Amino acid sequence: MLKQLFIISLSILFIMLSNISYAEKAQQIKGLIIITSETLIADNKTNTALFENSVVARSEDMTIYADKMLVHYDKDTGNITKIEAEGEIKLIKGMRVITSREAIYYADGDKVIFTGEPRAVEGENVVTGIKMTYFLGEDRFLVEGSKVFLTRKKEQ
Repeated sequence: MLKQLFIISLSILFIMLSNISYAEKAQQIKGLIIITSETLIADNKTNTALFENSVVARSEDMTIYADKMLVHYDKDTGNITKIEAEGEIKLIKGMRVITSREAIYYADGDKVIFTGEPRAVEGENVVTGIKMTYFLGEDRFLVEGSKVFLTRKKEQ
């Protein structure tokens, strides 16, 4: 019940902050994003919303789990510009799971930068590194200090 209240509160917050109609705003978003958490602190002066404790952000094709997420949004449009996540981060997209201790999503560039022992797993294949940049729209990675573990499947 409490999580549902935060979803409703966030929706109302972004609608109130926007100077454009709801229908126009919906066309600008690349799919609906629903964020749930135990607590939410909205700060209209800094254009941020801080979600803490058991944070889950779901979109049409991806889910992100974190201990804490600071969402930055544009004052005029209400659109998300950046999300800073901390704690036990887990991004799930299809069969791919990426974990780290910190992650920053940049809407401008549609990318997520993972630091704090980032690790990407898909099936039995694993990629680790110091810093991992995931370009979401291109489904492409840039990994610094990479170590790759590939598992060859036996031919039948």
